[in-house]
Amino acid sequence: MSAHFLECGDKSPHSRNGIVMQKQNARPRKAKNGPQVSRPVMPASYGIAADGEFLPWSDVDERLAEARNYWVSTTRPDGRPHAMPVWGVLVDGKVTFGTDRQSRKARNLASNLEVVIHLESGDEVAIIEGTVEEVTDRKLVEKINAAYKKKYGMRISDIPGDLALYAVRPRVAFAWREKDFNQFATRWNFS
Repeated sequence: MSAHFLECGDKSPHSRNGIVMQKQNARPRKAKNGPQVSRPVMPASYGIAADGEFLPWSDVDERLAEARNYWVSTTRPDGRPHAMPVWGVLVDGKVTFGTDRQSRKARNLASNLEVVIHLESGDEVAIIEGTVEEVTDRKLVEKINAAYKKKYGMRISDIPGDLALYAVRPRVAFAWREKDFNQFATRWNFS
C-alpha cells in the first residue's frame, strides 16, 4: 500500500476549532505513513471549495478509535446491499470487527470482500471503503481482544458462535463535518 501526505506550501500548520488543517494547494508527496489527500468528487452544486483546507487524518483516526458502533455495508451475492451495525475497535490502524460465520455479513463477505464502514453520525462523518481480511494471527487476535476488553468490557473471542474476525484494509476514506461540509470535505486515497 503506497502512502502520501501533504506538505503545506508555507510549512506552517493551520488551526481552526482546535484541529490542525492542511492547505489544499499543497503538493502531495510520498511518505512512510498516511494516504494521499484530495477533495471528494461531488457535483458542483454541493459547493465544495476548491481552495479550502483538508481535515487531518488524525481526526478520522480519533473518530474511528472512539466510536462505539460502526455500520458495516456489504453486498449480497445477488447484488443487493446489506447494512448492519457492529461493535469494533481500531487496531494497528485498521477497523476490526467480528460476526458469526452464519450471519448475513459473513456470508456476503465470503463471496465479496468489499466493505464500507460508516460511523453513526451524519454530522461528523467518517467513511472507509475497502476490503476485509480475516484475522487469524494469534498475536493480532489477542491485541483485538485487549482492545475490545478495554472498550466494551469483554473480549471478542468470548462472543458465542462460530466467530469470523475481520480487519478492514482501507482503499479510500471520506470525512467532513456537517457544519462546514463544503469547506473541509476531505478524501484520502490509500492505493
